[in-house]
Amino acid sequence: MSNTRKRLVMGNWKMHGSLAANATLLDGLVSGAARAGDAELAVCAPFPYLAQARDALAGTQVSWGAQDVSIHAQGAYTGETSAGMLADFGCVWVLCGHSERRALHGETSAQVAAKAASALAAGLTPVVCVGETLADRDADQVECVIGDQLDPVLALGADAVRRLVIAYEPVWAIGTGRTATPEQAQAVHAFIRRALEKRDAGQVRILYGGSVKAGNAASLFAQPDIDGALVGGASLAADEFLNIAAA
Repeated sequence: MSNTRKRLVMGNWKMHGSLAANATLLDGLVSGAARAGDAELAVCAPFPYLAQARDALAGTQVSWGAQDVSIHAQGAYTGETSAGMLADFGCVWVLCGHSERRALHGETSAQVAAKAASALAAGLTPVVCVGETLADRDADQVECVIGDQLDPVLALGADAVRRLVIAYEPVWAIGTGRTATPEQAQAVHAFIRRALEKRDAGQVRILYGGSVKAGNAASLFAQPDIDGALVGGASLAADEFLNIAAA
C-alpha cells in the first residue's frame, strides 16, 4: 500500500445491535483501539444508535458514520434521513450504494452518486460501494460492471472524487464465507485505481469488503492497492474487528 494512504478499517453493523450489546461492543473498541496501530478505525451503526455511538466514541480514535443517506436535504420524505441530520450526530462517514441497498432496494448507480453528492455537501465522507455478482464474474464482466457503477460517481468531478472512499465488495463474497483471493481483489482494486487516476484522484482509499476476517486480513492488506477493509459480521465482535485492524 502507498505510504501516503492511511489504512482504514470500517465496521458495518448492518441491521444488528441493541443498546446493551452496542455498549459492550463500543467499550471493547475504545479500550482496545491502540491495538490497531496506525490504522484508522470507524463504525457505521444503524440510525437509532448513532447517538449512542457518538456518546461512546467522541474524543477517541474511533470515528462513526451511517449506513445510508437521502439524496434530499429536507422535506416531505417520510422515513428518509438527510446528510445534515447525520452531521448533527457527528457522523464522519456514510455508506452509499452497499450491495444490499442495490439488490434489495433497487438503488441505481445514478442514485448512489446523488447520495454521495448529498453527503459531500454536508461535509460527510461517502464510502461508495461497488461490486459484481458471481454471474458477472463468471461472464468475465467484472470490469464492465464495476466501471458502470463508478461512472456516475466519477462524473461528480475530480474535486468531489478526491473526497470519497471506494469500497469494493464482490457480492458473491458478502456474508457467504467466501472471500476473493488477494490476487482477485487486487486485480479489481488496480482497475478502480486506474479509473481514479484518470480523474486525478489516485490517492483515494479503496477498501475491500466481503467476509473479511482476522485470518485473511493480512494477505489482503499486503496488496498494493488495498487500503483497508469494510467489515461486516466480524465487526460485531470487538476482538475480531481489532485483530483485523492490527493485521
